[in-house]
Amino acid sequence: MRARVEEIVFDCADPAALVRFWAALLGGEPVDRSADWSYIDPPGFVRIAFQQVPEGKSAKNRLHLDLDAGDVDAAADEAVRLGAVRVGDMVTDDHGRFQLLRDPEGNEFCFVGG
Repeated sequence: MRARVEEIVFDCADPAALVRFWAALLGGEPVDRSADWSYIDPPGFVRIAFQQVPEGKSAKNRLHLDLDAGDVDAAADEAVRLGAVRVGDMVTDDHGRFQLLRDPEGNEFCFVGG
């Protein structure tokens, strides 16, 4: 048996707000299925869902998304304009560049590029 990724789910406090942040970054129309569950179907990617939980984020993510947006600097600037926060400086090495950010609820993600 092989499983396939159906969706990626983020625990959060405000699904309706967070789905709109991610829809602005990735595309797709935000859908509020209920007060505690929202999702988007970004073009070319699996569904990303946002599930309300009572507890807040308290530690570093064990999983995060690496997003290729072409121009890492411009993508990071746009994410910050939408409510993200940069974490540290841009990292450049032999494999390319990346910028770590946190979404409005503190979930880490990176923009990566060559």
